[in-house]
Amino acid sequence: MKGNQLSIKTIVAIGIGAAVFVILGRFAVIPTGVPNTNFDTSYGFLALMAVIFGPVAGGLIGLIGHALKDFIFYGTPWWSWVVVSGLVGFLIGLAAKKINIESGVFTTKKIILFNLVQIVVQAIGWLLVAPSLDILIYAEPANKVYLQGAVAGGLNMVTVAVLGTLLLSLYAKSRSQSGSLTKDL
Repeated sequence: MKGNQLSIKTIVAIGIGAAVFVILGRFAVIPTGVPNTNFDTSYGFLALMAVIFGPVAGGLIGLIGHALKDFIFYGTPWWSWVVVSGLVGFLIGLAAKKINIESGVFTTKKIILFNLVQIVVQAIGWLLVAPSLDILIYAEPANKVYLQGAVAGGLNMVTVAVLGTLLLSLYAKSRSQSGSLTKDL
């Protein structure tokens, strides 16, 4: 990214990432029994994209992907949760430089950092921001939305810890480690 411009690669990643988020959010979910709350694999993918492409791409993938998913499958976006998906993608993306997945090294220390970041970010988003916005925007009952936020947040933390860590490990293995290539004489 130069200045305030996004690279073509990042713009394409946002478009593809948002589309995959929609597909996973529709077809790779398991209902929890709590109304409008699912075990959703799209957040593991969102974390991968945020770490690879950074906070702007992560935020836009979460925001656009969630808004499109809600619009396509429910008729209207549920903006409080859409905003939090964008926030989660953005904040996880802020850790991208520290994790430096392009180096091809995803050490235990980086895995712990990634998971600490995602747990804190999702706790803030799903346990505090989403339910509070539900109450402010939609006048939803507090007990209902804080339960939904807790269930969604807990499941998203587990999804990202398992699926996100696995995807990042596989991605790191696909990268060349710096200094690993030598020239034959």
